[in-house]
Parts: sequence; C-alpha cells; structure tokens
Amino acid sequence: MKQVFLLILTLLSFSVPALAAAGHGEPPPFKVKMDQFTELEAAAGKTGIMDRLSYRVSEEPFLLVATIIFVLAILHTFFAVPITKYAHKVQHDHDAKIRREKEAAGESAYAQDMVSFKATALHFLGEIEAIFGIWVIVLMAAMLAFYDVSAVESYMASVNFTEPMFVVVIMALASTRPVLRFAESCLGIFAKLGKETPTAWWLSILIIGPLLGSFITEPGAMTISAMLLAKKFYALRPSPKFAYGTLGLLFVNVSVGGVLTNFAAPPVLMVAAPSKWDLTTMEMLTHYGDKAVMGVIASAILYFLFFRKELQEMGRKLADHDGDGKGDLGGKHRAIPVWVTIVHLLFMGITVYFAHYPSIFVGAFLFFLAFRLATAHYQDEVNLRGPVLVGFFLSGLVIHGGLQGWWLAPILSSLDQWPLFIGSTILTSFNDNAAITFLASQVPGLGAHMKYAVLAGAVTGGGLTVIANAPNPAGQALLGRFFGDGISPAKLAASALIPTILVGSLFMFFPDPGIDKMFELKTPEAHSEVLPAAESPEAAPTAH
Repeated sequence: MKQVFLLILTLLSFSVPALAAAGHGEPPPFKVKMDQFTELEAAAGKTGIMDRLSYRVSEEPFLLVATIIFVLAILHTFFAVPITKYAHKVQHDHDAKIRREKEAAGESAYAQDMVSFKATALHFLGEIEAIFGIWVIVLMAAMLAFYDVSAVESYMASVNFTEPMFVVVIMALASTRPVLRFAESCLGIFAKLGKETPTAWWLSILIIGPLLGSFITEPGAMTISAMLLAKKFYALRPSPKFAYGTLGLLFVNVSVGGVLTNFAAPPVLMVAAPSKWDLTTMEMLTHYGDKAVMGVIASAILYFLFFRKELQEMGRKLADHDGDGKGDLGGKHRAIPVWVTIVHLLFMGITVYFAHYPSIFVGAFLFFLAFRLATAHYQDEVNLRGPVLVGFFLSGLVIHGGLQGWWLAPILSSLDQWPLFIGSTILTSFNDNAAITFLASQVPGLGAHMKYAVLAGAVTGGGLTVIANAPNPAGQALLGRFFGDGISPAKLAASALIPTILVGSLFMFFPDPGIDKMFELKTPEAHSEVLPAAESPEAAPTAH
C-alpha cells in the first residue's frame, strides 16, 4: 500500500503543472524578462561578463535569489550524511529514553512508542533524493514574496516533467527479474572469459554495461549496472575506498558510454535535433564514440590495476562453482520462459522509442503492471520506492534548473575552446549536463570546435556529482545502502576525478579533423540565449 501511495502521489505531482496550465497560459514575469535580456543588454551597451550579470540582477533580482536557493540546495547535499548520522543518534537516544520510562512504569515498549518526530524529520532532511524537493518549497515561497500565486502557477505549468517520468518507468522496468536475468546472461558471456571471478564480473559490468547505455538509454544502463554491481560486487563488502572508486567509475562511464548514438545521452539529445546541431548517430559514433569507448575501457583497466589485489582476495573467499580451482560468482537460477523476457524487453523498447510522449509510455507501463500480475511466479515484487524517489529528485532539479540560464548562458558564450570545455565540465557538476548543452545551442555563431568542446565537457563531467547527469540519482538510490549513512558528495567527486580527467584528455588532446564537417552549416538562425517558456530547457523534451 505504501508503494501504491507513493506512485499515486508522484503521478499527481506530475499532473499539477498540466492542471495549472489550463488556466494560466501566460509565462511569469521573470521568464519574460529572461527572454529579453539579450536585446536589453545590447541596447544598454553591456558587453563584459560581469556587466551583463550585474545588469540582469538589477533588472530581475528574483533570479539571483533563485540561484542562491539552488546553491544552498547543492550545499545541503554535502551535509546529507552528517544529518543522517545525527538522525540516527537522536533516534537511539529517544528509544533509550522511552525504554527507561516504560520499564519504570512496569510497561512494555512497542514500536509505535519509539516514533520520534525530530529523528524522522532529520532523516527526511538527510535523504539526498528529497533535498531538491525540499528547497523547491523555499523557491516557491520566494516566488510568492516577489510576485503572486499566478506567477508560481504559470512557472510550474511551464516545467516539463517528461524526463523524471521516463526515469521512473525505465527504472521500474529495468529492475525486473526477467530484464536483470537477461542482462546478467549477456554480461555473463564476457565474464565467462575470466572464469566468472569477481574481477571478470567487475570489468564486464563497468565496461559493457555503460556502453549498452547508447542503445537502452543511460538510465536503463545505470539501473542494470548498479543492480548487478550490488549483487556481484558490493555484496562482497569491498573496502570504502574501493566502493567509492567503483561508484565514481560507474557514474563517469555511464555518462560517457551513451554518446555512441544520438538519442541515449541527455546532453546529446538536447542538441541532436535538426533544428539545433543536427547530430546523427553515425557522426556521434565516429567523432565521439571512438574516444568514449577508449575512455571507458582505459578507466576501468586503470582502476582494476589499482584495486586488483582486493579483487583477487574477494575471489579467494568465494566457492568454486565450475571446478576450475578458483572462487567464482556462478550459480543457478530458476529458469524464466523466453517469451516472458521478450515481452519485458518489448515494454522497454516501447518506453525508449516513445520517451518524448509520457501519455504513451506511462500507459504502456500500466499494461506492464497487469502483465506482471499475470506472470507473478516469474517476477519479484515491484519496488517503486527507488524509482519514485529518483523521479522526485529529478523533478526538483528541473524546477531549480529552469531558473539558472540567466547566468549560465553569458558564461558559456564568453569562453574560448579550452576554457569552454573546462567550464562545461565544471558547470555540469552543479547543473544537469543536458541544460548546459541546451543553453550552448542557443548561443548564436558558436563555432564547430566550440560546439565539440561544450558537448565533450558536458559528458565528461557527468560523473562528478549526483546532479551532473540524469541517471546518477538512480545509481545513488540503488547503491546507497552499501555506504553506511549515505554517499558522501566529496568522496564521490574525488573517486570520479581520475576517470574524468582521463576521458577529458581523450576528447581534447586527440583532435578530430572531421569536426568542422560534422557541424557544418548547422548553426540555428537567430537564437536567443534563453528561449520562451515553451522551449526552455525545463520545457524541452528531455526524455532520457
């Protein structure tokens, strides 16, 4: 019942903007002003980056407040682990107090007696998936203070929740037993080359899994890879350093592994349309994909060499299933009929193909739930907690992110190639990488090598933080239980730094002579830095 309630609550939250849109078609005042900034700056003679930002703040102070709230939300993520630890202490002290009082009164303590409002509230504040949603309340309060209820309603009506809805559905589908068994069988082909040892599975999951993201979308690849790592690797209790190293490597490789096609990685999807940079799958494969594959393989091998002794030690502690004298992760499972697996894959294919149309993929998901009931003997329980929390996280992120273009666009338009690559990589850490490439696509006259740099930076920096790439919250939700009180943002960034530098070096130090042709005559005409509400990054169809 709790899962059903969470699902209904999420679907209702997605429907609120649509209901608001029915009565409020006009964009809020601050969005109108954002659309006019470029013309107003030109008329006022503002050209320097600081002059432009200062002018924008003076014209629309609320945007600065919205950015400050967004920064506070990001800082909150760094305190999530300490808050969770303190919540555990508060709960422990509260339980001890209740037991003493009950014993003194000669009574027994029951579970309902142990409920602590303070501890529960602290646990909620320390739940990283809830943080951006919590700060949305502060943002809405600030919006009410500056404007009125109609501004809040019209802004929320302009926010597009397609991506959060897609991630909820694809996570739920990818985590089903038939899909996981199928993925495990596919990756097992590569793991068998290494006798199915922990090393073989670790390398297979962290190399093949992320690259599959170019075909099943990055959220799907993240879900499958994270769940297989939980089963094949994290269950063996690696050291904290190895656990964080694997998580950082997973995030970077998934972000990079989706660039072999033009539809699977969110930052690529935002600029792949003919009206933007018109990137085809063949162009992505030949100009980005080759470097991405090398980066994924090189990063995995580098981390394997560093942690090989610990991987070997894990193998020595395991049973020998195949009789070759080495511990392995083999084992038998209850067979799942092929037709059941095919139907699951069909539902995943429908979801990916219609990723821009929530009315279709949500409807298909409801049919899937009915099919799951009819094949329950081959299924696990549908656990919607993780997908719903990830959807809530992404919903909060797109609400905040839709108000950051006022400072992101001027910064991106003022940088040269190398500064643009570095800036794109860093800015991606603090904002969804799809928003970075979207805003870059609105800068008029951006050269081919500049476009290459900003897209390379966006995918390179997608593993540094949980908010850098849309699939990362899914990985965090699935693997967070293996990190005690929670995943530390600082340790995650440190663990992802080396593969980020390695991948970035491959993208930038090996110039591609075909870049000019790739972006030839594909600059949109007369784009402003920020489009009207209907075409802004939070309203654009960012499926996956």
